[in-house]
Amino acid sequence: MSAASRIMTHMVAGYPDRAASLDVARALSDGGCAYLELQFPFSDPTADGPDIQRACAAALAAGFSVSDGFRLAAEIRRFCAAPLFIMSYANLLFTRGIERFIGESRDAGAAGLIVPDLPPDYDEGLFASAAAAGLAAVPVVSPSMSAQRMKRVGSLGVELIYATLRIGTTGSRTMIDAAGLSFLEAVAAAGGKPGAPAKILGGFGISAREQVRSLESHVHAVVVGSALVREVAASRPPYANVREKVRELAGA
Repeated sequence: MSAASRIMTHMVAGYPDRAASLDVARALSDGGCAYLELQFPFSDPTADGPDIQRACAAALAAGFSVSDGFRLAAEIRRFCAAPLFIMSYANLLFTRGIERFIGESRDAGAAGLIVPDLPPDYDEGLFASAAAAGLAAVPVVSPSMSAQRMKRVGSLGVELIYATLRIGTTGSRTMIDAAGLSFLEAVAAAGGKPGAPAKILGGFGISAREQVRSLESHVHAVVVGSALVREVAASRPPYANVREKVRELAGA
């Protein structure tokens, strides 16, 4: 039997409520996720499709706060061995203060941050401050990015790069084609630490095992978000369906 694929799972903090989101994290961890991406909900999640938008709206309506998110992250780290990455949008970092947000992320046990709307060159010090704190700031790149900007991302010398497999928002199914795979190869060639190519986290619209199989030799880990949020919406604690979906996607 071949080794299981690495899956970066995505969840929304505080969805469907705080206690249940801890159960979601346990299900993702028990399913064998290689990384856990914890999204702090924001009222205008511009990179996200309808499933994650609805989850963010529900968490905010239930009273989610950024402080709640950090407390949740710390609790998750007590039982989840997979590295945890906090995903958010620039507004939340600006409001709290970028250095404070980074410090609290570190104190909560996060391995790094993913902020889609703070790209290199326009990151307000995110990448330098994260590196100084010992955290990975993960740049997000898409097929529309120019070769010049891709070169700039590569010059950061980061270990991980998040590559979206299409332009637009998450959610709808992505066709894995030659153009998408060629883009992933270009991303891998552009960046990384000296002597080592960057590890690519590839996602957007991944919901089935056959998509993961098509990608696994081109990326370090496959990111799955909306499909797992839909599983959460369709069930209730302890979310055995979420655990089994992760195992199915990974081929475990």
